[in-house]
Amino acid sequence: MASQTTQTRFLLLLVCTVFSSLQFLQCVYCTEFEVGERGGWAVPPGNDTHMYNEWASRKRFKLGDTIRFKYKKDSVMEVNKKDYNECNSTRPEFFSNNGNTIVTLDRSGFFYFISGATGHCDKGQRMIVWVMTQDASGRTTSHASDTAVFSYGLFVIVVSFQFVYLN
Repeated sequence: MASQTTQTRFLLLLVCTVFSSLQFLQCVYCTEFEVGERGGWAVPPGNDTHMYNEWASRKRFKLGDTIRFKYKKDSVMEVNKKDYNECNSTRPEFFSNNGNTIVTLDRSGFFYFISGATGHCDKGQRMIVWVMTQDASGRTTSHASDTAVFSYGLFVIVVSFQFVYLN
């Protein structure tokens, strides 16, 4: 009896390890993007208020990618859509002012970033990033359901395994 319990626990550990590894492999092909590239995260020159959104629209962001903000005497905030549109920096979901901020894109959908420095957002220092998901074959899609199905499937397998073999 003890031998069967040991084998069952080993098998459960093996299954969990395999699925955890598969989740990790989703990030093997992750990319780090540097916002603004050479210019960094700063007030756009002249009247180029769409500079950051134009930069972001030329990129394909996926789950697990990171974006790096490099700046001096400034900050970066993640805000909701309403606060982005109003350049409202009073309720950020995320705030950093260390000069070299890395944000991991950990969900699909839209991320809204603004500068926290007074007046900078109104001058165009803001950006919308759209993150797509990937299906199991590695193809990029705009549907978040693929990752949810995989995660739910993993959950069902592990819970079922526990009830069947550990009781």
